Amino acid sequence: MSGILPYIINALLYAALAGYFWRRHWTRTDGNSATPASFNTLEHFMVAVPLALHAALLSQSVFGDDGLHLGIGNALSAILLLSVMIYWLGNFFYKLEGLQSLVMPLAALACLLPVVFPPSAPLPNTAFAAFRFHLLIAILAYSLFTIASLHVLLMALLERQLHGGTLPMVLQKMPPLLTLEALLFRIIWTGFVLLTLTLVSGVVFSEELFGRAAKFNHKNVFGVLSWLIFAALLGGRHIYGWRGRVAVRWTLAGFLTLVLAYIGSKFVLEIILGRT
Repeated sequence: MSGILPYIINALLYAALAGYFWRRHWTRTDGNSATPASFNTLEHFMVAVPLALHAALLSQSVFGDDGLHLGIGNALSAILLLSVMIYWLGNFFYKLEGLQSLVMPLAALACLLPVVFPPSAPLPNTAFAAFRFHLLIAILAYSLFTIASLHVLLMALLERQLHGGTLPMVLQKMPPLLTLEALLFRIIWTGFVLLTLTLVSGVVFSEELFGRAAKFNHKNVFGVLSWLIFAALLGGRHIYGWRGRVAVRWTLAGFLTLVLAYIGSKFVLEIILGRT
């Protein structure tokens, strides 16, 4: 599976499925569906094809003979891969039909990034267990907060549509807003726990490798700021019952800050400064 062709095929599969889900679930406004439930199962497992190809290509790109390659291209690809995978697994438990069309266009772009921005050198210090654990939970946290951001935008769209017009079929079939809100905060809580572990494991890794606590730099400042934003959101939810537009603003603010913490610093280092 060498060369760019498998990546292009992967992107086209994601894009084709995104278009299919959009036409089938978002452009229809009638609530009647003559499609049997078995076909919905087929739809669900159709997503597994580009998902499996994405995982295979990313694994080939990340795990080299000389070490672990996790540049900005591979990192973003891994985050979107896990986002699609979490949505896919979540569909076994929640009736969120058609939501794949929200994340698969992003995955179609992300699966090409390892070719567009190939890492020039393997990551140092990957022999340390603390560092490998840190990388894993950081990517999982990013994936969950990516999903939370898409989820909160979907809730805002649903709330607006409820006040003014005809709902697409997919929104008619979705759970009530209160149910979606409860699911959103479960996602945020899980992501917050993983983000906490990411920050703690980063300190442990720094002490194990350098003998001192984590450096005061751009990535750590924005990482802690993102943690504080999500902590404030969860605290406000628990104490004051924050919801609706307040939840939208805080979730997106925390996510954008988190993006600046890691992806922003990786972009500056690798793309602008040409460093790994």
